[in-house]
Amino acid sequence: MRLLEALRAGSHSRIAFVGAGGKTTAMFSLARQLTAPVICLNTAHLAVEQAQLADKHWIIRDLSEIETIFRSPQVGVTLITGPGDSRGRLMRLEPAAAEKIKTYAVEYHLPILVEADGSRMLPLKAPAAHEPPIPAWVEQVVVVAGLSALGKPLTGQWVYQPEMFAQLSGAQPGQQILTRHLVAALLQPQGGLKNIPAGARRAVLANQLDVCSLPEDDLYRELLELTHEFDLVMAGSVRKGAAEQVKWRCEPVGGVVLAAGESIRMGTVKQLLPWRGKPLVRHVAEKALAAGLDPVVVVIGAAAEEIENAVAGLPVELVNNRNWESGQASSIRVGVQALEDRCGAAVFLLSDMPRVPVGLIEAELEIHRREPVEIIVPRVKGQRTNPVLFDRLTFAELVKLEGDTGGRALFDRHSLRWLDSEDAQDLLDVDTPADYQHLVDEGDDG
Repeated sequence: MRLLEALRAGSHSRIAFVGAGGKTTAMFSLARQLTAPVICLNTAHLAVEQAQLADKHWIIRDLSEIETIFRSPQVGVTLITGPGDSRGRLMRLEPAAAEKIKTYAVEYHLPILVEADGSRMLPLKAPAAHEPPIPAWVEQVVVVAGLSALGKPLTGQWVYQPEMFAQLSGAQPGQQILTRHLVAALLQPQGGLKNIPAGARRAVLANQLDVCSLPEDDLYRELLELTHEFDLVMAGSVRKGAAEQVKWRCEPVGGVVLAAGESIRMGTVKQLLPWRGKPLVRHVAEKALAAGLDPVVVVIGAAAEEIENAVAGLPVELVNNRNWESGQASSIRVGVQALEDRCGAAVFLLSDMPRVPVGLIEAELEIHRREPVEIIVPRVKGQRTNPVLFDRLTFAELVKLEGDTGGRALFDRHSLRWLDSEDAQDLLDVDTPADYQHLVDEGDDG
């Protein structure tokens, strides 16, 4: 996928790029993918030759010049910097200038991309005391790291400020740089996490995957640790063709178990019916956890106390939908609201589908990692079923649903991927006493 889809960037984006190993290339590549016009600026030094990546380059020496820029017609990609110096660098903009540019960009509904770090064009770096100068108004920070340095010695040939990188990573100067060293440095408050504004979405771009000699599966497993602190981890090669820039992205995907209804057709609260020694809702919550969904939210309403007892001891969050009688949409809404600031997607599970395969959920997660789709729907013999994965781009619409309207109302408005399954039995829900009896008979449950 392209950076545009991986970052979910749009006309109101305020994104800063820091780190090393291709951040300027990444910034201008994203700028080309956004709908023009786009504003780029630098709060750190920028090489003079890199200004050629913009359609128009403005050099400002005084705040009053900024108004002139925005009163002119904006087309393509506009770069705004300070003047050049004797070392072939464009000087950084002062905070007041960056703030004023942001104000105009907001007024004219223009996205802003910020080059907010310097690295002397090396693959890796450690930030100095004054770095990185990220504006407080930035809403997403992309920390770039060049994978071409892995396996190379920890020297100034591959790392900018190698002594500081050694302190952050636990590696010794001159030692071979391993993936665990890179991960350790990125997770340090004075390393990859440094100066990221509170509330900003945090992303890592492991760039130069095309020249990395490590097995991709091993690299993925080690980089996965970054999701403990970063909202999004991507691996790819920004210098490749646009469609191949991000080979995979990894981010927390939450699970929402819908368990608030009173089960009118069943005549009893079906979430609590026993099967194989456990209530149905507990089976579903355990499947969500086993698939790696995190966090897992169980939405309760009718029989709230009993369902809470049914999932006791599991690492799940309980959210009480006090308006459960208004229909399924209210449960979807409270589930999304419990996740929306933390997750890149959500898988919605029905509490009456205890046989849903863990492998099916994992297959949805794998598709979401590698394809820029917004909804993933399982299908058996042409019939849609559950659980359904919704990307965070759909969250704003999900919380506006009303009554008994479910997420299917969004299918025609978003990119949708069908996931075909052969086993209809595993994806049947329990709506009636006959359904439950069939489940019991199939499951050999006394």
